[in-house]
Amino acid sequence: MKSLKNHDIFQLAAEQLIKRLHLESKHRLLRAVDFLQSDVQSQFPESCAEDELPQIFLQKLLMMDYRARDLQVKENNEQHHAHQTDSDSCKDVGDAYDDLFQETAKPADETNKSDPVHLMDVQMAVFHCADRFLKQLIVTKLSQCQYALPLLVPDPFTQQIEFPLWTFRQIKKSWKTFDDTGKISGKIQPVYKAETPMVAFFRFGPASSSKSQLMNSLINEKHNTFFHRNCPGSSRTRVLMDGVVEIAWYCPSGEKTDRFNHCVAFCNLRGDAGAHEKQLGILTEMASLNVAILPQLDKKDKSMTKIQTFYKDSKPLICLLTDNDSALTQMRKGKYKIGLKGRNQSVVSEVRRAINNVLLSTESCSFFKPEDVAKHSYIRVDEVSDDVCRKGKEAALQMIDLLKDTDLTEIKESFLQFQGKLWHQWCQKNKELHRPTLGELHKGSNIEKNKSSKKSEMQKIRELQQKSVLSQFIHIFIQKLNSQLGKETIYFLKWLGILLDDYTTESVSVLHHEYHEKWSTVLNLKKKHDKSQQMATAQVELERLSKKLQAATFGLEHILREIGQVYESCSSVKKNKKDLKFNFSSLPSLAAELMISGFPLELMDGDAVHVPLIWVTAVLDALIKKLGDQRVYVLSVLGIQSSGKSTMLNAMFGLQFAVSAGRCTRGAFMQLVRVSEEMKQLLKFDYILVVDSEGLRGLELAGRSTRNHDNEMATFVVGLGNMTLINIFGENTAEMQDILQIVVQAFMRMKKIRLNPSCFFVHQNVSDVTAGEKNMEGRRRLQEKLDEMTELAAKEEDCDTEFFSDIIAFDVQNDVKYFAQLWEGSPPMAPPNPNYSRNIQELKDSILSKASKSNGITLSQFRMRVNDLWNALLNENFVFSFKNTLEIAVYRKLETKYSDWTWNLRSAMMTIEDKFYNRIANGNIKVQENDLLTEMRKTKEQVEKSMVSYFEDRDKDILCQWRGRFETRIKDLHDDLVMGTKRKLDEAIEQKKAREQLEQRRTEYENKLFFQSKELALSLRNKETEGLMLKEEFDMMWSKWVTEMTEDTPPLEDLNFWEDVMQILSENHELTFVHERLNQKDYELIDRRSDYCDYIMLKKDPEYSDDTASSEEDTESSKKGLNAECQSLIRNLIHKIIQETEKITKNSPVGRRGYNDSYIQEITDCVKKSVQQHQSESQNYILKKEFTIDLSLHVCDTARQEFTELHKEFREAYDPRLYLEKQKTQYCNVFMNFYRGTPAIIQSEFICSNLEPSILQAVYNETAIGLAAQMRSDIAAFCENRPNLEKHILKFLAEKEDFKHYIKYIHNPRSYFKLFIKNEVKRYFTNQNQRILNVFKGNLKQKEQTVNNAMKAATVEAKSKSGDGDMWFRCFVTTLTDELKLTGNSCVDLSEIKDLDFLEKLLSDSLKQKMKNLQNSFKSINDIKMENCRKGPDEILIEHFCQCCWVQCPFCKAICTNTMEDHPGDHSVPFHRNIGLNGWSYRETTNLAVEICTTAVSSDRYFSPNSTDDAVPWKEYRKGGFNYANWSITPDFSDLLYWKWFVCRFQEDLERYYNKAFQGDGEIPDEWKQYTKKEALESLDKYM
Repeated sequence: MKSLKNHDIFQLAAEQLIKRLHLESKHRLLRAVDFLQSDVQSQFPESCAEDELPQIFLQKLLMMDYRARDLQVKENNEQHHAHQTDSDSCKDVGDAYDDLFQETAKPADETNKSDPVHLMDVQMAVFHCADRFLKQLIVTKLSQCQYALPLLVPDPFTQQIEFPLWTFRQIKKSWKTFDDTGKISGKIQPVYKAETPMVAFFRFGPASSSKSQLMNSLINEKHNTFFHRNCPGSSRTRVLMDGVVEIAWYCPSGEKTDRFNHCVAFCNLRGDAGAHEKQLGILTEMASLNVAILPQLDKKDKSMTKIQTFYKDSKPLICLLTDNDSALTQMRKGKYKIGLKGRNQSVVSEVRRAINNVLLSTESCSFFKPEDVAKHSYIRVDEVSDDVCRKGKEAALQMIDLLKDTDLTEIKESFLQFQGKLWHQWCQKNKELHRPTLGELHKGSNIEKNKSSKKSEMQKIRELQQKSVLSQFIHIFIQKLNSQLGKETIYFLKWLGILLDDYTTESVSVLHHEYHEKWSTVLNLKKKHDKSQQMATAQVELERLSKKLQAATFGLEHILREIGQVYESCSSVKKNKKDLKFNFSSLPSLAAELMISGFPLELMDGDAVHVPLIWVTAVLDALIKKLGDQRVYVLSVLGIQSSGKSTMLNAMFGLQFAVSAGRCTRGAFMQLVRVSEEMKQLLKFDYILVVDSEGLRGLELAGRSTRNHDNEMATFVVGLGNMTLINIFGENTAEMQDILQIVVQAFMRMKKIRLNPSCFFVHQNVSDVTAGEKNMEGRRRLQEKLDEMTELAAKEEDCDTEFFSDIIAFDVQNDVKYFAQLWEGSPPMAPPNPNYSRNIQELKDSILSKASKSNGITLSQFRMRVNDLWNALLNENFVFSFKNTLEIAVYRKLETKYSDWTWNLRSAMMTIEDKFYNRIANGNIKVQENDLLTEMRKTKEQVEKSMVSYFEDRDKDILCQWRGRFETRIKDLHDDLVMGTKRKLDEAIEQKKAREQLEQRRTEYENKLFFQSKELALSLRNKETEGLMLKEEFDMMWSKWVTEMTEDTPPLEDLNFWEDVMQILSENHELTFVHERLNQKDYELIDRRSDYCDYIMLKKDPEYSDDTASSEEDTESSKKGLNAECQSLIRNLIHKIIQETEKITKNSPVGRRGYNDSYIQEITDCVKKSVQQHQSESQNYILKKEFTIDLSLHVCDTARQEFTELHKEFREAYDPRLYLEKQKTQYCNVFMNFYRGTPAIIQSEFICSNLEPSILQAVYNETAIGLAAQMRSDIAAFCENRPNLEKHILKFLAEKEDFKHYIKYIHNPRSYFKLFIKNEVKRYFTNQNQRILNVFKGNLKQKEQTVNNAMKAATVEAKSKSGDGDMWFRCFVTTLTDELKLTGNSCVDLSEIKDLDFLEKLLSDSLKQKMKNLQNSFKSINDIKMENCRKGPDEILIEHFCQCCWVQCPFCKAICTNTMEDHPGDHSVPFHRNIGLNGWSYRETTNLAVEICTTAVSSDRYFSPNSTDDAVPWKEYRKGGFNYANWSITPDFSDLLYWKWFVCRFQEDLERYYNKAFQGDGEIPDEWKQYTKKEALESLDKYM
């Protein structure tokens, strides 16, 4: 009953403690992930509130700060004040003796509360409340802090003793000892299987001396390995420590100062051993030596009975007597006693001597292995009692069993075939594909064929790889990952890692030892400048050992790499493996789950030095699918090998990057760190993505070239990171130089490609980080060295940067951190330096502070960045080759948005333009710029608001570089629209003024005709004339009236266009020759010719004249000498002249002033001057006169059509006979109405007759604008921007398969775009005829309503002013001034009408009838004449889409995709084409070229611009001249499958068109011929 009572008291105390620490709600729920989130805490608190103890303790421990056990609890001020007040309130002064020496009784419930929580109780409370993964992490960190670890732990609630073997699994200890020959040998072993002597310490009863303190003195007097009563944080009461057995190891360093010559385990049983018999039994049974601390005991004491048993046992025993002061005495063999009373350091040396004597002299000294503790049946082993953990172990063992009997260096070859030779071959060929100097790619003459061949070889390797045997080892691994859930998976992976480590550690350690010995030999021979056979042999042996070491390194990362290669091979051949029981497409999802669980994923294969892009991309896609496209802040790390990069990251974020000497990071790994909810309020991202990289100069140890590899690694890692930590070990400037130059060069490359990461320099292992002056000097030296390295790197990168601060925003005061030495003393017994942990926290706070100002990037953007960087690194020139896919994607979206903004502005201005045209027509002949600005203000503000919102969106860090440019562009467009409209309106005003006389005459005509019609009608009504007689009378009088009115005006003549053209051209050329060229009609196709050799002669000498007769021989030589570029230059000249003459034609005032032959003169002069200008720039050919004449005839023929239409309009507007003829019907109606009706009805009919055409014109204009907007929504080609339109044009061309259409598109894209838009609009009218008809009729109805509303408003206003019909009409016209063009009403007289309601009804009824008739007249789409629109939908859309950049690639004719005309910066296009499409051929042959621009510019070959003998290297294509200099062509393989299909489909057509052939060097690769039209179209959807 007594023991039960004690148990209940113990349980109650444990519950109260857990409650005090606020752990009760989390009891057994504490998880590692909760403490590994990125968080910012107060700066290293030395004290905290009681309920904060677990959190602060754990965070400090996880950062390897051993001061986690020195925390102080903040004093409760209120309680302290209350006690003081109670004492002071006592009036009796009292007795000094009583106050000093007599104890004051306290209530039972205050006894424990008044004592602070014991720090070891905090540790054990957290331990008991943690899940097994956190327990393992806690114990691992305790070991790193050189603290004792819990070996046997009684459950505070059941008293069941548990052996937490699982928590020991990741801990290793290393030590050095002397072997039998006196040579030092090193050893590294997992502690759970380390066989060492074990010294067990325990005490019976209370002891005046601290057992734990004595043990610390034996192991390391400078560090409290075992917590003791004199440690800060100790208190009188402890709840959870009694009965706990702790263990620590002494590890010798191989020095003479070692306290023990062998690794020795020390165990400490906490509390009175007599009260914990089970623990004592286990401990003493397994110990090599027992050490008992004893007070003075009675002979019959129960404890004495135990001592007697130990004394009789053969196992050595040391008794330490607390009440005795005797020196070391051997009582019998292996039995010692030592007095502790009044003795200090001498006791420690005596105890140590006794232990050494026992361990060295006992022949059969037993050894202790921690995992053997599990053999005791009456204790619980955590691994066995946890079913999930046990299953994970069983699954891992199943895999490890497969490795048995296999040589470690052959494991990868046997079990991981997918990442073996085939993968390495594929990587090598991929590099050869991108780097001409590596392989045979550019040694032949047909680069594209060689490239195709190389790709084919790579595909075959993938096929062989896919057929490789998937080992049972990997089968089981994938099966386990697929079948297990949650914790089971993590246990399985942890176990697998532990067991693999266990399997490989010893062998790898031996290989490392051999390797370093051989490396030392090579170094010594190098120092002697030895070039003998011995040196060569040593280096061969070193390389052999290096390969063995690489083969023997085997961990979880290699298994995941294998899965990655299974996925890549299956993905490449697009089929599943036969022996896979599930689809390979599920593999990335498994890896994504591992990343979410906290496991690192390999970014770059360190063995193949290659990024498995297919796999990494797929995993990131799966990650996005699981988490969403979360924002991450990418933190990358660079540093020399073994400089502590991974250790720093692990300490900072509690990560799992490999840090042991045998497992240095190879390649690059990434790991997710979740941002805590608290920190999400400060940061703009959800995760920190940490990228740890292979140490720079790592390959140097293998005696291999390292500079290029290091540059690649640095560029890759720096490019990925939002921030890069540059880790420098020590303060030696010479050691820093290499890494600094590499880092500076990487940052310089980032600046060139417009990536702007930030950086911190971390100096590790600095002896005195507190010396301010020394640090200032160090910073100054670093700044100087960075600037020096910047100059060196600038030379390599071909730029003139002088200072590091010119490359990256860098503050040497704040962006350089000095780290204390990692160890406080000499390893292996030294604990981590607390200052190192403080430095880690300071750096972490600085990182998060900087990160808070960044948006980070999304996971999808990170995926793009990985692709872009690696693809660029594969090429020889990184900066030249880098293509920022993310930036391109963001820019494309921006251009689409820009298209919407410009559309909003344009459509708004068109509506405003209509309004002002109506005003001008209605007599308002003054338009101010402010009027237009006011009208546009609302739309402009909406667009500006939309822009601000867009540029502040999630991609604002990328968008910011274009913000100013696009804001300026939108402002310029707005201003251009305003100025352009103002100019057009001013012209309309001028036209109106110029036509005042005409308008006045028309008004006179209208008045005269109105009154004459009226008089005639009244005179005939009196005679009662009827029927046909009336019509005949009117016709007769009408002819008489027209003759009288026009007798003084001569008729306007039709133009005689071609006679004028002949006359003007004959001024410079013979008339017969001009007639001959006209009759031959060659001019009609001059803009579509494939060959212009007939029009040129090659220059033979400076005196050559274009009048010299040409021979057939000259023509033939011209054909050979004129290359594709010259053909293109002539073609461009033609198109340029056509565009310029079209502008002249458009701007000519034929519509206002009539036709005049001076307009033709202006056009032919333009042709002449442009040709002469071209001639002056041409170096090696002359254009014949036939060219000038044919081109003049061509542009004149185009102008003829325009001039004919404009002259027709002019005649209709200005010839009174035509005008009066158009008015006849209206005045006939007036005549008939006067004959039959009343004046009011006649006036209303006349007004409505004049309103009808105005309403119809307004409806046409409004419908055109509305339909253009609707088409932008309905027609896929018009939905976005110009590149999207081009994609649909290419689709249309492929479906049509008409070569003539293709040629027009290739050589005259602007013209073809216009044609395509017109055809799409026509097709829309055909397909949507009923819808368009409904829209038109709806607009007609709306205009009718507008006019009716104006009538009502006029009635209200005129009534309020007591006005008559004339006032009503004036109000009516004013209301509609912006809506309709109101003309022809000068003769209206409504002054006699006083009943305004009657007038309104009369007009309304008349309008209703007119509108009904109009509605009925539009029965089908054919009745709508869109040519009546001021600007048709096709014209509106052409204006919107075609005001952009039309510059074509000088090689392949691809069109620059920039949506802004005259844009700043280079022209560019995502995908170039085969240059043979433009007629390029190989020099002095008729073989069409097959190169694609992006491939050609990476080659070592040359091209000849302008048909000259000059040879320009493709790599330096910008030197070819102006047309080349402003193009950015990135060397990569981003060609579009579409154009390969096109070349094969239209090979014969292209050969006929250019009179050349795809043969010889230009033979089309067989791979191209396999592509189908379906695949070609799919490539458009995928990439455009």
